[in-house]
This record gives sequence, C-alpha cells and structure tokens, in this order.
Amino acid sequence: MPDVILFDGVCNFCNASINWIISHDPAHRYRFAALQSEYGQDLLQKTNRDAVNLDSVILWRDGKVFEKSEAALEIARYLRGWGWLYAFRFVPLFIRNFFYDLVARNRYRLFGRTETCRIPSQEERALFF
Repeated sequence: MPDVILFDGVCNFCNASINWIISHDPAHRYRFAALQSEYGQDLLQKTNRDAVNLDSVILWRDGKVFEKSEAALEIARYLRGWGWLYAFRFVPLFIRNFFYDLVARNRYRLFGRTETCRIPSQEERALFF
C-alpha cells in the first residue's frame, strides 16, 4: 500500500502543501485523503484519533502513523530535491513540534480557509482516496 497523507481539506495552507508535494513526487509515492473524507475518518478511527481536535498532518506508512513535524520530515525525505530536510530529525521533537504547532494553530488566520475540501484535477484523481 502506498503512503497516505491525511490533511485538513478546508485549510488553504494544507491544500497548497498537497499541491507542492504532488509536484515534487514524480514517483507518486504518496496518496492523499482529506481528514474530513470518509477514507480519512476511517483511517483516523483505526489510529484512535479525532479529526475535530486534530491540528496535524498525518502520514500512514505500512501501519505506522507519523504526526506533526515527524510526518513533515518523513514526507520531505522522499521528495525530489527536498530529502536534505530529513536531517532536521536530529533536532529534538519538542522543539520541532513547538514550531509546527505554532503554524498549525494559526493556519486559518494566516492562510485562510475554504468552505469545501480540495477537488483534485483529472490527472490527480488517482492519487486521492
């Protein structure tokens, strides 16, 4: 099964991040699902997480769950030209997640919000659940 990235489908910053990941993932390693989607909700249930209080991107890889800065670094690790970011895994988790949480808490205020989840283009549809 491919790696699955769960993201906030109504967050402009999150949607822009997904567009960016798609453009830097020529091998199509990643698949995507909005946290608000049925597929996203099913995966969250399997991991005992609640989307209502979730301020994190989630990476699901072979049954293992990565959240927050850990997920971001794991995602970047396999993106064309961005694998060097994985070196930041040596920064203590509490420091990385402090900055992650700062952006996550303010993402709607800083980047805005949409009323509906992102609709993938015809070419991208195979990448979404």
